[in-house]
Amino acid sequence: MSGPATPRLAAGSGLRFVWLILLFGLLLGSPTPASALAQEPGREAPARIAVESAPRPTAAALRTDAPPTVDGRLDEPVWQQAQPLTGFVQSRPDTGAPATENTVVYFAYDDRALYIGAICHDSEPDRYFISSLKQDFNSGSSDVFGVALDTYLDRRNGFMFLVNPGGALKDVQLFDDSRSENQAWEGPIRVETTRHDEGWTVEIEIPFSTLRFNPSEEDQTWGLQILRRIRRKAEDTFWAPLDRRDQIHKMSKAGTLTGFRGVGPGLNLRVKPYALAQDQTGTLIEEGRAGTQADIGFDVKYGVTPGLTLDLTYNTDFAQVEVDQEQVNLTRFPLFFPEKRDFFVENSGTFAFGDQSERSYRTGVSLRDLTLFHSRRIGLTGRGEPIPILGGARLTGRTGGFEVGLMNLQTRSGRGLPAENFSVMRARRSVFGTSDVGAIFINREATGSDIGGHPDYNRNVGFDANLRPLPSLLFAPFLAWTDSPDADGNTLAGRMWVGWRDELWDVSALWRHVGEDFNPTVGFVRRRDIRQSYATVGLHPRPPVPGVQEVNPYIEIDHIQDLESVLVTRRRTAGFGISFLNGSGLSLDYTDRFELLREPFRVSSDGTVPIGRYNFGSGSVQYRSAPGRALTGFVRVERGGFFDGTLTSLSGGLMWRPSHHLSVDLSANHNDISLPDGEFTADVFGGRVDYGFSTKVFASAFVQYNAAEDQFVTNVRFNYLYSPLSDIFLVYTERRDLDAGMTVERVFAAKVSKSIGF
Repeated sequence: MSGPATPRLAAGSGLRFVWLILLFGLLLGSPTPASALAQEPGREAPARIAVESAPRPTAAALRTDAPPTVDGRLDEPVWQQAQPLTGFVQSRPDTGAPATENTVVYFAYDDRALYIGAICHDSEPDRYFISSLKQDFNSGSSDVFGVALDTYLDRRNGFMFLVNPGGALKDVQLFDDSRSENQAWEGPIRVETTRHDEGWTVEIEIPFSTLRFNPSEEDQTWGLQILRRIRRKAEDTFWAPLDRRDQIHKMSKAGTLTGFRGVGPGLNLRVKPYALAQDQTGTLIEEGRAGTQADIGFDVKYGVTPGLTLDLTYNTDFAQVEVDQEQVNLTRFPLFFPEKRDFFVENSGTFAFGDQSERSYRTGVSLRDLTLFHSRRIGLTGRGEPIPILGGARLTGRTGGFEVGLMNLQTRSGRGLPAENFSVMRARRSVFGTSDVGAIFINREATGSDIGGHPDYNRNVGFDANLRPLPSLLFAPFLAWTDSPDADGNTLAGRMWVGWRDELWDVSALWRHVGEDFNPTVGFVRRRDIRQSYATVGLHPRPPVPGVQEVNPYIEIDHIQDLESVLVTRRRTAGFGISFLNGSGLSLDYTDRFELLREPFRVSSDGTVPIGRYNFGSGSVQYRSAPGRALTGFVRVERGGFFDGTLTSLSGGLMWRPSHHLSVDLSANHNDISLPDGEFTADVFGGRVDYGFSTKVFASAFVQYNAAEDQFVTNVRFNYLYSPLSDIFLVYTERRDLDAGMTVERVFAAKVSKSIGF
């Protein structure tokens, strides 16, 4: 059976379309235009530097016996004595040009902490934009001052601290030279800001016990990068110059901070007990857990050595975690839901293994396709229902030239599943500067008396590498296999990916194999029994066109065969994107597809795609408005074939931020599908309201409607951060089945935690 229900590009016309897009991109601009900004008549363009070849700057921190009072005012003598850091350079919008507003930064320290002071001058001080007051605010849509510290000077890992003019803090742990980041990481950081006629000022205090470094070195040298973002100008400037494709966490291109002498992390012990009271009702609540209950537990964080941190958890609870976002699934493959629980998100980059994507590269895959370790398999069912976690331990950090991660957790039995033990061991070693090689071992094993005497285990072993022989060239292979009692087929998975990304070209190729019995039960695999070949060529010219930042024409070819070399999926995509100077963007693409179905594909209760061979195509257009405004949003429209029918999809979002206290976000995803056996829709709608009373007190409400399941989900949270890393949470969650007219889940929880440092 075959037959697209809508016209598609023929092979010849499709190839011509692809080459026309690439040719248009080459003709439109050059990688380093004389000017990316329209200049005022008679005004000379600012002098530019070549950011890629510019020397990396060096600065020195001042040791002081009179530390500043962290109040957002740089009026203490220490700031007059410290070295001022200036001379910031634009990465956006005018790469290599001097910053349009001056920023002055100072570093000082004593035996206990690092102090950072900054004056963010602004010629229009009343026009800064603050997206939110909440912790881990959306830094892309706000004015920002930021610092990234590479405390081991390995040019790969570090810590990032971003502050907006309202005093909100976003603290992040960085991994693999901008490859991944952990936004759940938190430290007892003190931040204060003041706003005045010349701009705004920020003071930050970072205890040395918060950071990981090697105190055995009497003289410390750290990597340093500093960011200043001016949202209304869509301007990002850096102390160590960067190209626009790089971010503050590109530590291999950072500068250097010297001057630390005789500092240490102290005892580095922190205990965080919690108390929880909750009431649960509904058909989704497991028997024995309904009604009102109270519980206690605790977490412990201890610096075993200067490079290794031990985390212990007992009776772990995640009542404060936000509910999963509803998704529409129009594929025959399982959905991937991200991890949101703090204990697992923290240091998650250490345990990452699989189809990791690369920032600024088009790779064709991501961890949503294959990851050997996906922590949502611990303490949650496939539907996201919680399973009690008795406790566990995690050891992460650096020792003997290795980055290591060890984790062991024990769950109780629940929801028809036995008690289980999970162990993960990960090690990586840096080689040749910014390259690394590594290995991972994962074991899941049923425990207790309820396993019936039958072995129930799953073991996984993997080896990977990230090799960068040239600054723009990257190789990322891996090889993994799994073992379980019922496996008798091919249990191997592997890939070879190579990519090149410079100022103009974005080129990569991938070969991937996943065996039919490759089954990491503590991981996630979207498709098995495949051999995948993928290639892409793209351009990023920067044309001297008023209002345009860069354009991005590209092509992608993706072929997937089964292990018998039979083609089962083919995608050929031609796309074109435009990034504008104000931060907005427009993208268009057309995809020509082939799918071989060997089993009927049930799209919904109203529609099924039968066995057959299908050729069809679809096109889409998306526009995203500039961030940093009171009203922003995006819209995406897709239209074309869908197996032997048609699909029209409309999705969008609207974000209204009338002040830095209040934000309202609305989202919608509407899909009309027509198949020979009927027509149906698949819709998801959502809305969120956030209110920040201050940088310590927040309230939010999140509602979702999934039309396919006819369920309405409500999640309301109140959070009071009454002292560093110490919270009071009030959380209400309700899930209603509208078709049945009943509440299937209702939970009200109150949780108090207290962080105690020693």
